[in-house]
Amino acid sequence: MTNLSAQGIPRGTAGEVFAAFLRLGVTSFGGPVAHLGYFRAEFVTRRGWLGERAYADLVALCQFLPGPASSQVGFAIGLMRAGLPGALAAFVAFTLPSALAMTVVALSAASLARPWTAGLVAGLKIVAVAIVAQAVLGMARSLCPDGPRAAIAVLAVAMLAVLPGATGMIGAILAGGLAGLALGRGTVPEAAEALPVPLSRRAALACLVAFGLLLVTLPLLAGYGQGLAVFSGFFRAGALVFGGGHVVLPLLEAETVTPGWIGPDAFLAGYGAAQAVPGPLFSFAAYLGALLEPGPNGIAGAALALAAIFLPGFLLLLAALPFWSVLRKRPGAQSAMRGANAAVVGILGAALYDPVFTAGVIDMRSFALALASFVALVAWKAPSWLVVLLAAFGGVGLNLAA
Repeated sequence: MTNLSAQGIPRGTAGEVFAAFLRLGVTSFGGPVAHLGYFRAEFVTRRGWLGERAYADLVALCQFLPGPASSQVGFAIGLMRAGLPGALAAFVAFTLPSALAMTVVALSAASLARPWTAGLVAGLKIVAVAIVAQAVLGMARSLCPDGPRAAIAVLAVAMLAVLPGATGMIGAILAGGLAGLALGRGTVPEAAEALPVPLSRRAALACLVAFGLLLVTLPLLAGYGQGLAVFSGFFRAGALVFGGGHVVLPLLEAETVTPGWIGPDAFLAGYGAAQAVPGPLFSFAAYLGALLEPGPNGIAGAALALAAIFLPGFLLLLAALPFWSVLRKRPGAQSAMRGANAAVVGILGAALYDPVFTAGVIDMRSFALALASFVALVAWKAPSWLVVLLAAFGGVGLNLAA
């Protein structure tokens, strides 16, 4: 295994990782793109656990892999900081608040229709605009410092305008990598920032084999018990989704509503509730698992569904990381990554407009609150958790004044 201390990066503890991600799990509203902004502010800018380029390289890798991209990035940060215990701590801490909230909603049939709750959700959508805008600005300064890379970022936005969704994102990163490779010919390679991965290649290959075996054998075992059928359905949904976030919804609907495990009205109600909680949207699986009929359901069903939907993305990430950390040090790979990182900035910029801005800013008042939040983050250097809290109450005030 790689020694983190030998690479000049102090080894942390699982407890340290858990505490950092638990705070983010409680305050990270706004979906996967906003989560990447929160992660950058916390682990690149504030804590310095990894550099800007290393973070962008990690984001680019997770955009390529199936699964929840922001959760995969968090899992990898925990892994590099404190090994596999740190990776598990990051996952549990970041996912637990939203998973508990969604399980409580499922078990209590809590209503989210109250006026103050609607205002709270509106305020959280608004502050997500400021969080993502801050991330785009910071990453653009570092990763698009010249005309060619700025052009690659703009090209990525144009590609997503023509081909939205996960296909457009992957295509934009590929195009950015090819452009970077062409532009980087003859340049002197840069020293790659440390991306320590405390995992051997043998262990990585074992993770890849485990992923393949589960994907093939789980459907064959589904007839031997409802628990296996549930695990198989949620594992398949997590394994086949590219782009994460809202992209997983049609897959989950096919795996739960179509076989009659949950009604369409309950499914849509849970999706609405998922917009009001922080953390990964994949926590919607906890709500579905708690309501499944026949069982397992309740807390056991929620835990089973959560484990199944996150597992494939993490197995693929563990399979890729040791090879990725070596590949990115080669001159050609560095040129390609410079272009791909510029494309990632463009992808975040496109997401800043849709869905973040279009969902959060609906009138001049909400735009003013988003702008105030952005100024507080960028000019006043206010902590993100405080800005999130104030914007949430600001959304309540706007809703009550309407």
